[in-house]
Amino acid sequence: MPRFASMLVDGMQKRGHKVHVYYPKPYFFKLPLSAGFKKWLGYIDQYAIFPVQLQKNLRRNKQALLVFTDQALGPWVPLAKRRPHVIHCHDFLAQQSALGEIAENPTGVTGKWYQSYIRKGYKQGENFIAVSEKTRNDLHRFLDRKPAISEVVYNGLNQNFEPFDKTIARKQLSKNTAISLEKGFLLHVGGNQWYKNRAGVVGLYSEWRKLSKQELPLLLVGLPPNENIKGAVAQSPYKEDIHFITGAKDEVIRTAYAGASLLIFPSLAEGFGWPIAEAMASGCPVLTTAEAPMKEVAGQAGFLLRRMPTNSEEKKGWLQEGAKLIEQVVS
Repeated sequence: MPRFASMLVDGMQKRGHKVHVYYPKPYFFKLPLSAGFKKWLGYIDQYAIFPVQLQKNLRRNKQALLVFTDQALGPWVPLAKRRPHVIHCHDFLAQQSALGEIAENPTGVTGKWYQSYIRKGYKQGENFIAVSEKTRNDLHRFLDRKPAISEVVYNGLNQNFEPFDKTIARKQLSKNTAISLEKGFLLHVGGNQWYKNRAGVVGLYSEWRKLSKQELPLLLVGLPPNENIKGAVAQSPYKEDIHFITGAKDEVIRTAYAGASLLIFPSLAEGFGWPIAEAMASGCPVLTTAEAPMKEVAGQAGFLLRRMPTNSEEKKGWLQEGAKLIEQVVS
């Protein structure tokens, strides 16, 4: 979200607007106490100190438009409901999870309470921008009404993603990673969040290798794998060809998109799905989930696979379908 906020600030400043960024600063959190206490002290900074500071700043800027960069900032929306404001909505996955709507991501009691607190806040807003039609539909469902303004504005790219010679890209990436990628590779970009379905990516890759004569490696760019992902890799007969690229600079990510044979992006859910747009802008084919918003972003140019089932028997069929689709794209 900080990168998204930076994009907004940069764009508005280039258009001649003055921009002030308000956020909770650590006062009590800095006190030399144990981690458990610091967590609660952080809440004091956020929910006791910051609202007072924000109201003081707003009194100095009575004509300012207050922009909330995420609907998760809902607790502070009531402070601005009588002022010009707009709330950016990215996804409602945490809200859905808290209501028991997503089986793959159960939420505890405190999490449910916190999401309810957020919802009570943003429901007092009137002007919203959603990153996809899917997100806007979810917003309207949670609001139980049609707000004064509700627009869809798709995310723009925050870097200069563009196609360039795959041979050069692969050679350069091989040098940077010490992995042989000259013949091509499959790619996934994302973290360990449940909805990114990294384990599903590993499963699809392994199933594809069983039926294919090609031996392209798999690159997973993002955070280091968690224990669940490590377990999925350990079970793969092709684990020696599965590589994690962590802490990659933007240039490396752009090169990976440009050189990849295919981006595998079988997310269980998204608010938008930035890697889909980034890959396509780089000339990389995309295999993604045949549900909104992934298919909304990919459009007719994407290769679509049904959402991964939770049932183990049905999942076998899903893996086989996905493997055949991968082979179709890279052959």
